[in-house]
Amino acid sequence: MIYVAVAVGALVVLAVARLVWRYTIAIVDGSSMEPTLWAGDRLLVRRCPLTKLRRGDIVVVRESPSPDVSVQQGPSLYRLLVKRAVAVAGDPLPPVLREGEGVVPQGAILILGDNPYERRDSRRYGYVRDEQVVGRAVRRLGE
Repeated sequence: MIYVAVAVGALVVLAVARLVWRYTIAIVDGSSMEPTLWAGDRLLVRRCPLTKLRRGDIVVVRESPSPDVSVQQGPSLYRLLVKRAVAVAGDPLPPVLREGEGVVPQGAILILGDNPYERRDSRRYGYVRDEQVVGRAVRRLGE
């Protein structure tokens, strides 16, 4: 009987660890996603690679580091951005980002905020690469 309890406990611990690794929570800070999301909204985010993202998804990505941030200081200095994926690999460049003809290259996406007056998105940083992707928002929490 004790072996069954230990086995069940181990399975529960593994299940919880898998959920913690697979999901995270992001809190919206700022007005770039208004009116869809507001400052203080909490999002359940499923960690996934760039290849799993689709046009229209709300995504969480690591902000591109500014040139004055040393790489040696580590990833904890990266700010997270909550934006909408507007183009994925193979899509034509959206008119708001177009500087000529072309398509989004493999291994990249373009992101924009829903608020057109905020500029902390692909208009400022360009392409988002796979290593910057945290995941896709699956739902707003606390509604």
